[in-house]
Amino acid sequence: MNAVYWSLTALLIMGHGDTLDRDEMIDFVMSCWDEEAGAFSAHPDHDVHLRSTLSAIQILSMQNALNRVDVDRVVKFYLSLQQPSGSFAGDAFGETDTRFLYCAVNALSLLGKLDKLDIQKTVAYIKRCRNFDGGFGAVAGAESHASRVFVCVAALAILDRLDEVDQPTLYWWLSERQLPNGGLNGRPEKLEDVCYSFWVSSALSILNKLTWIDSSKLEAFILSAQNTESGGIADRPGNMPDIFHTMFGLAGLSLLGYPALVDLDPVYCMPASIIENLGLRKGWKALQRRTS
Repeated sequence: MNAVYWSLTALLIMGHGDTLDRDEMIDFVMSCWDEEAGAFSAHPDHDVHLRSTLSAIQILSMQNALNRVDVDRVVKFYLSLQQPSGSFAGDAFGETDTRFLYCAVNALSLLGKLDKLDIQKTVAYIKRCRNFDGGFGAVAGAESHASRVFVCVAALAILDRLDEVDQPTLYWWLSERQLPNGGLNGRPEKLEDVCYSFWVSSALSILNKLTWIDSSKLEAFILSAQNTESGGIADRPGNMPDIFHTMFGLAGLSLLGYPALVDLDPVYCMPASIIENLGLRKGWKALQRRTS
């Protein structure tokens, strides 16, 4: 399910959303519906998960087929996974992670059911995951990580609670993720990786501080990770491309204003026009697109 979301989003960013068969895609998504659980799995007959359910909702949103979702049951599924701490478990097995909290907030927002969420408890938990360096971790007390910074900042943006971000400190931490070769890493002393082109850029974009990184150097790094023979983008130059890094590389390029790419909403990681049509656009803007 996640791979379908990555593929569709990548194609939409490039303006080729009709490349994959819409009906076949919707049929696959619905084949992953678990009637007993009231949620979606990653593949037919697999266990349901909060993340694959969000991917299903995102796909159906982008394919203008949200009417296929049993909204009340999906909402019940998400709310059942919120823990007393305010965190969210990914499934019935109980692992918690701020990624799962973001999935819940994102999905409930797309479904127009954010009012069902205990927002105060949710925001309080995000705040507990904030560290001295301004970043956020996977759980309370965990070290800051760029992907968790994105999910926490984006969740707070959806909930209109960006006041809980230590913004000056976080600007610094995020800008420090850029390495001399232009790429971004997820935490100090780690290698650069194309996927952080989205995780870091999206958070900076939400906070209106995307100019705090060198966009030209980042753009060059992403493009250098392309495979010009087989297509696709890898995690870094010379490695094998995959759809995950291809999508997040394109998402990063869109936020940087790369020519001919569709405007991406940094909060929902979906085309901005779709988020606007749902009435959820917060006004975030990519860097001005170049015409040459």
